[in-house]
This record gives sequence, structure tokens and C-alpha cells, in this order.
Amino acid sequence: MNQTPIDQHGLIGNMNTAALVSCNGTIDFLCLPRFDSPTVFAQLLDPEKGGYFSIRPTFSDLTYKQLYLTDTAILVTRFFSDYGIAELTDFMPVHEEGSRMTVIRKLMAVRGNIEFEIQCKPRFSYGRISHEAQTNEMGIRFTDADDQELQLYSEIPLELSESDVVSRFQLEEGKTLCFILCEESKLCEENKTPESSIADLCKTYYDATHAFWKTWTRQSTYKGRWREIVIRSAITLKLMSSHEHGSVVAAPTFGLPESLGGERNWDYRYAWIRDSAFTMFAFLKLGFLDEARRFMDWVEHHCLNESLKLMYTIDGQTPPEEEELSHFSGHKDSKPVLIGNGAVTQRQMDIYGELIDTIYLFNKYGGHITYEFWKKLSKEVEFVCGHWRLPDHGMWEIRGEEKQFLHSFMMCWVALDRAIRIGDERSFPYPREQWYRVRDEIYDFIFKEFWCEEKEAFVQVRGGHALDASVLLMPLVQFITPNEPHWQKTMLAIERELKLDVLIYRYRNEETQIDGLDGEEGTFTMCSFWFVECLTKGGQIERASNFFEKILGYANTLGLFSEQLSKRGEQLGNYPQALTHLALITAAIELDRNLGS
Repeated sequence: MNQTPIDQHGLIGNMNTAALVSCNGTIDFLCLPRFDSPTVFAQLLDPEKGGYFSIRPTFSDLTYKQLYLTDTAILVTRFFSDYGIAELTDFMPVHEEGSRMTVIRKLMAVRGNIEFEIQCKPRFSYGRISHEAQTNEMGIRFTDADDQELQLYSEIPLELSESDVVSRFQLEEGKTLCFILCEESKLCEENKTPESSIADLCKTYYDATHAFWKTWTRQSTYKGRWREIVIRSAITLKLMSSHEHGSVVAAPTFGLPESLGGERNWDYRYAWIRDSAFTMFAFLKLGFLDEARRFMDWVEHHCLNESLKLMYTIDGQTPPEEEELSHFSGHKDSKPVLIGNGAVTQRQMDIYGELIDTIYLFNKYGGHITYEFWKKLSKEVEFVCGHWRLPDHGMWEIRGEEKQFLHSFMMCWVALDRAIRIGDERSFPYPREQWYRVRDEIYDFIFKEFWCEEKEAFVQVRGGHALDASVLLMPLVQFITPNEPHWQKTMLAIERELKLDVLIYRYRNEETQIDGLDGEEGTFTMCSFWFVECLTKGGQIERASNFFEKILGYANTLGLFSEQLSKRGEQLGNYPQALTHLALITAAIELDRNLGS
């Protein structure tokens, strides 16, 4: 069985977990009961052992199209044939009583009397545990060897092949059928009802889910030129947020390759301080203050009570050690397939700046920072004062030796600068002389130690010659003015060495081997949006606008982006990716501000 490409999927979710639905109506990826739990469907990572849930017409000449209902996370897959047209609507209810995970699949025969095939083949615990299936009055119940259960509600009888559903049925033109997949829970126990009520339950969930997303998106203050793609990105970020905890995962997937056949196949189902802070920055810019407020509560209760860590599980715990799923073949034979994340023990000094910058913006937009919160935050600033010179693994989480990265030093400067601003704005006590002195020392150090006359640019590491696209944040965090000659020369150097048409590589690993890994990478889409924002701030408005439009053309048909793009424009890496979508949002806002009405 061929695996569907990464970017031919839509995302549905309930802010506790998420599923990828392929363009042919197959749920290829789903973890239960939350983002970082084991998979129950993972065909995207192994077509034989991963498991999937498909519903499709039996016609042989099908074509497919997908769309989201406007301003919602309700996904529609359409099937087209000379013999008929069908429609499959997928969504996950957000506010549920007694159930952690429910997938609703509503099927309609739009034209013609159509024969469908349904296949539901769960593979529990990353495909490592066997299961049984039994027919009951509600449909089919799946039970694995560890007693985890799934219930598939059905309005029609379903047939079993061994322990999987493999069944065919006819649907008359204009008729609909609903299937509900849920964890065995209070919901399933309380709804042992006649077949006719499944449709009523489906409608109730649909109406509530549609209303939730419409109500949420109306809170956005963005009214600019690119509203459709900006709101789609905001919904995507919301789908990666934890409704229960307020944290945000970097992506809802793991093991998807940064290069096909390569080894860079990481697990992104955790809450990175950096990615989460950047996400809140985007939410605040769009007017979603509640998301930022809940994130600040999560930070205060889980991150500031002890030394700040690079990443956390969604409930604030330490992620597990990295482990290979050796039985999975990988997406397009890309191995190893990894869960957990080895970077959890790394030192990355930039996270202090990204977090405190977001706290500064939260305070600016009316968020409430208590004195107790400030005292905890001040301890982190003190840590930066004493350790900003330390080498680290950098924001790209290199697997090689620690180095002194420009980006880490710059974000240490941001940490001091924003903490000073918060302290002055709120009249909080802090060691004013010390914080000012350290902030200025870092500034001078960067200009002295990271400027390379040979390259005429700020470079990636102290004493090096390689460029790094993270330097694009220099004007975006107000470290440097776009009119500064040093910066203008750096922009020219980035265009020479890291730019491919409108796309930007984060660095050239094949030249420096900086990250300690083999193989090439694609262009890094977040950096491409940063480049647009830098062009905008530098006054190249028309060029920035044209670049932005061309980058948007690399999104899939649903407006979703992964982390990177291959040389042939394929989406690579975990999908969809928070950093890409938040960078899209901030670039659009900056462009709108400069283009005017």
C-alpha cells in the first residue's frame, strides 16, 4: 500500500489530541488519548503495521478534493466519479461530557446510489499490541491486550474480518450515515441507544462544534488582506493547544522526515518553551488573550517553580527519553521512527528571551502579571545574568558539540531588555544597575564577536563564517534597526547564501556539518516568512508582498504547512507545524500594517 504524501492531509482535533485525514478519506494518524500518547492509527508511518480508518466509494476512477468549512476545523472530503459523488465530513467535538476523544464521520451520497467500503483497523500502542473486536448493539468494540477500548458506533450492521472492520454497504442518493469512534468511556456507556439516535447525536455534536469554532474565530481582531489564510493558521495553532492545560505542542505528529529516506525524524508532540511562546505571540497579535492567559498560568505552575526546561509534556512533566520504533518502516521508508526527544536534556539559552518577550507582550496587551509571578520570573533573569556566555545547542537543537550561537546570545539580550521594560512599566523591584549592565554587555559582545568582515554579515557561531537564518530575528526583536549598515549587509549575505527564490534555508549543513547529522534539509518555511517580515521592516514593501504571496502558494490545498519544503516543493517534517503558521501570521500582520488600507 502506498503512503499518502504528508501534505495531502487535513487536521482535525479537540485540543487534547488530533488526527490526520488523508485526501482519500482515510484517518492515517491518531494518538489516544492525548497528543503524546501512543498511536492507534499510524498508516502514515507504516502502511502495514500502523493501522487506519477509511471510508470511501468502491469506484475505481475516483478523484478527491478536501476543504474546511469556513472558520472551522470541520473537514470535508469529496469523492468524484462518473458514477456518483459522495461527501465525508470529519470533525472532533471540542466540549464533550465524559469522553476524552470522539471522531465523528458523516457520510452522504450526493449523486447516485453508491456502494462504500469501510475499513477500521486500529493498531494499539504504536502497533505493538494485538486486539480483539466484538459486535454489540452499538456497532463494534475493539479491545487491546492492555484493556484499552474503542467503540465504533454505526447506524448499520458492520462485518468483521478477524479483528478488523471490513464491510461494504449501499447508500441511496441524498441519504446520510454517521459513524462515531470514541474511547470506551462514560459517553459510550450512556448512549447504548437505538440506531436512529446515532444521527441525532451526530447532529448535536456537529452543531456544537460548528458553533464553537465560529465563536472562537470571531474574537480575532485581524481584518487584513489575508484573512482566510491567517484565520486558518490560527485555527491550526488552536488545534495544537491543550484545552485542559493551556500548553501548545510543536506539532501533533512524530517521525515524519525532514528529508525522505533520512534520519531527521523527530517527535514534536511536546510543549517547547520557544514554540509555545512564539505561538502566544501570534495569538496576542490576533486578539486571542485567553489563550495567552492560560499559557501564562501553565508557565507559572509548571515552568517557573524550578529551573526552566527546554520542553515539557502538555501537563508540565519531563518528556520521555528518545526511543526508536524499530518495527515501523517509516514514512516513505524514512528511519528511524523516533518517539520521545533526545533534546530534552540540552541547554538552549534562547528560551529565556522568547518566553520573557511573550510575557512582555502579554503585559502590554492587558494581561495580569502578579508580583508572585514577577518574583519567579526575576529568578530566571538572574540565571541569564550569570550564564549568558555559556555555549549551548542552539535553537536548532544540534546533536553535535555545544557552541556559542548568535541567536542564543541575542535572545539573552531580549530576556534582559524585556524584563527591564516589564519592571519599569509595572514598577516592580529589580536590580536595575545589574540588569542594565548585563544587557549592554551582551549587545556589545554580539557586535564584537559575531560580525564577520569576510562575509560582511552577522554569522551563526562565534568565530565562524557560516550564516544562519535565525539572524533574521535581529530586527524583529528590535535588537537592530533595519537601516543599520551592518544589518543591510547581512540581508544581502542571506540572499546570496541561504535564499532559493522566495524560500530560505535555515543554514547550509552540507557545508558546515554544524548539526552533527548526515543528509540535506529542505528550506525552512518559518525562516521564509521571517525574511518577508524583514523586507517589510526594511521598506521593501512591494517585494515583501510578492514574496509572501509566492510562499503562500507552497501551502497545501487546505492552507496547511509542515516544517520544511523539499527541492521539488513537497512538505517535509512534522505536520502541520506551529512555527510555520505563527510566522505566517506575524508576517501578514506586519505587511498589512505597512501596506495600509
